[in-house]
Amino acid sequence: MILQGKIWIYGDNVDTDAIIPARYLNTADPKELAKHCMEDIDTTFAGKVKPGEMIVAGRNFGCGSSREHAPVAIKASGIACVVADSFARIFYRNAINIGLPLLELGPAVHEIAADDTLAADLAKGTVTSLSSGKVFQAQPLPSFVQEIAAAGGLIEYLKGVKA
Repeated sequence: MILQGKIWIYGDNVDTDAIIPARYLNTADPKELAKHCMEDIDTTFAGKVKPGEMIVAGRNFGCGSSREHAPVAIKASGIACVVADSFARIFYRNAINIGLPLLELGPAVHEIAADDTLAADLAKGTVTSLSSGKVFQAQPLPSFVQEIAAAGGLIEYLKGVKA
């Protein structure tokens, strides 16, 4: 699966409270959560993000609480993939469960420019800057994780698995 889109760049240690502020956790509606995604660190995000775009971030993206609302808000906002130096482990697992693809790129993520458009090949683990032509190597997602993402999340994936 190859994804392509413009990017939104954020720094290190973006926690789940920054992704979806706690004051909006009284709903599990993905569309409602998307309206408030990133609003405490980027007031323009929810109103301007377009389907297929990507988030690029620094170290420890998704740290903080283990709330599942954070990856749900990101996915519901239209983000196709998150590329980061590293991810908080619980966020990583929650993202897989809902079918939000993640690529861990390491420090090379800082070579991606703010106005870039990326192509991310989930099977190969490559992230290509369409502006500079640079190709970055991430750890490819295991095939079963790619299948979960393609199915729309773990629940949908399991519905399609034959016993």
